[in-house]
Formats: sequence, C-alpha cells, structure tokens
Amino acid sequence: MSEHYFSQKPQSKSSPKTWSYRLRENEYAFTSDYGVFSKNEIDYGSRLLIKQYRDPQVSGNVLDLGSGYGPIGIVIANTYSDRNVVLADVNERALHLAEQNAVQNKVKNVEFIKSDRFSNLADYTFASIVTNPPIRAGKKVVHAMIEESKSALDKDGELWVVIQKKQGAPSAKEKLMNVFGNVEVIAKDKGYFLLKAVNV
Repeated sequence: MSEHYFSQKPQSKSSPKTWSYRLRENEYAFTSDYGVFSKNEIDYGSRLLIKQYRDPQVSGNVLDLGSGYGPIGIVIANTYSDRNVVLADVNERALHLAEQNAVQNKVKNVEFIKSDRFSNLADYTFASIVTNPPIRAGKKVVHAMIEESKSALDKDGELWVVIQKKQGAPSAKEKLMNVFGNVEVIAKDKGYFLLKAVNV
C-alpha cells in the first residue's frame, strides 16, 4: 500500500532536505523529508496563506491544523510573537521536523501536539485556525476539519483554509458557509482559493 503524508508513522527512508525561503520580509530555513507533504519546497498554497494571513482581532492561541513540517505555523509565530501557536499533525515525522524547524529559525512561541484532527486538542480554544488540509485524505476528512474547527474557535475567531479549485475549493466554500454562516474569499491565485470564515 502506498504511503501518504497523513500516515502516523511514515516508513519511507529518511532523506532530509533543507532549503531557504524569504517570507514576510524574513529569511527562513526549512527541512523536510520523504513521507511528509511537500518535500522539496514550500508549496504554493502554504505560501499564499502565509502571505495573506492577518492576525485576528481576538486574543488567544493560533492553531496550524495539519501543520506538516511547520512553515505556516512557524512564520505566523515569528510574525506575531505575542501569540502562542500550536502546530498539530498526525504524522510523527512531520512534527519532529516542525520542532527542528522552529529551533532552526529561533522561533520559541510554539508548541507541538500529535493529534488526528482535534483528538488531542480538547484542552485548547483558538483565536485563529489555519489549515492547508490533506486533500488526499478525502473530502470527508477535509469537511470534518471544518466542522470540528467551529467548536474549537473562540467567539469571533477565524478559520483560514487554502485549497485548490480543482481539489474541492467550491465544496469547501459551501461547507464553510453552511457551518459558519459566512465565508470570505481572501485571495484567488494560480487555481488556489484562500477562504476565511468567522465564528460569529
């Protein structure tokens, strides 16, 4: 059976690769690996979310849900250093890399939790949740992430989702509207939609 980046314990041989990226006026070094989403560069969807993300009006934690090796959460934590940013992923190799990447980039206002969606996040609420969801896990999983995010958000907290049109952006937009009663298209670029819903 082929392995996916949402496997808990990737069995593929480890061969880490490190590269540099300039994001939001800062230089970052990230290490990724086999068995992790986007081994060779920061994928375009993540870059779009990082570029467009804005701090919410409410105070509280930020969650990078399905964080992978951590580029979104780490850049947000570095940009908004007064926030505690939680990086959560089911993939142990990805989380280990995220921890390494936080140290590598001297970002300290982060914590790392192994969690299948919200399974280990019951003790938290969030001012903001960001996700580049695991499309290959299927529409059912992506839509469950949207549903579960609502109860994890503080009042007036925000959910940011980046997703390609051809991989389900229209249905994700519809799901956000059904769950939250509102949805805003923050950006459309190269087939990617960046969507935001507010927990009013």
